[in-house]
Amino acid sequence: MYEKIPIAGLKRDAWLKLRKTGIGGSDAGAICGLNPYASSMSVYLDKTRDGVTDEDNEAMRQGRDLEEYVARRFVEETGLKVRRSNMMYRSKEHPCMLADLDRLVVGKDAGLECKTASAYNADKWKDGEIPPHYLIQCHHYMAVTGKKSWYIAVVILGQGFKYAEIPRDDALIDDLIRIEEKFWEGNVIPGIMPPPDGSRACDEVLEEYFRISRKNSEIPLIGFDEKLKRRMELEELIKKMERDQKQIDQEIKLYMKDHEAAVSDRYRVTWASVETGRLDTKRIKAERPDVYEDFLNVTSSRRFTVKAA
Repeated sequence: MYEKIPIAGLKRDAWLKLRKTGIGGSDAGAICGLNPYASSMSVYLDKTRDGVTDEDNEAMRQGRDLEEYVARRFVEETGLKVRRSNMMYRSKEHPCMLADLDRLVVGKDAGLECKTASAYNADKWKDGEIPPHYLIQCHHYMAVTGKKSWYIAVVILGQGFKYAEIPRDDALIDDLIRIEEKFWEGNVIPGIMPPPDGSRACDEVLEEYFRISRKNSEIPLIGFDEKLKRRMELEELIKKMERDQKQIDQEIKLYMKDHEAAVSDRYRVTWASVETGRLDTKRIKAERPDVYEDFLNVTSSRRFTVKAA
């Protein structure tokens, strides 16, 4: 059913290279369009670019460091036992699918995924809800390992602990396998970038892939007239909606006058005084050009504009 790849003691660079050889659980939600922080395009970039890029951040590090604590809390709450597998799993039937598991549940045909969430994201876990990309992640693991269920446990920092058991859904898993294989065989292997989905993650990938424009180069714009017409209509609609929003804000500000807050049964509005310190770059450039040059950080980006011909 699956191949076991030992990862105990594997250096992070080697682990990252191994992950590039297939689709992992954290990639699955992005490929399905359900991850708010990644897209199929960003997964494509990760799998196809040369070398490895360790896009680590503080939130990711905290998640790794707190994984053991989440697992212990799960054991305390459920009375179940868990263990590390120290393996990465690759599906033999669908070799593009990899699984790097947090824990296996002892005595049950199940695994455990450990999560941490900030208080800001607590609403995404209310009333037993589970973020959709995490549900997909757990089903991806079930698809690779053949397990009958998967537990997910989350510590909401400063607020509490929650867990849930996710039963295997074979219909969902069949769809997930189809989507992942289509992505791997239709995009990653032939090197064909997947279509954009409007996400910020897609913007970041396009900026990285096509960072520099060729001066004075021009190509015919074919097949986009109707989309550009729709874009201009949306642009006008957005401007109108922003004006309507701003008018409501102004009416409330006029009502509040010099009060800092206004409260109703349904809403709380604040209009507080804040102080912001900013460097006067124009003055520095004029009076201390040497200092300005020393601290000048030049970045390159591309500006996208649309105008009617």
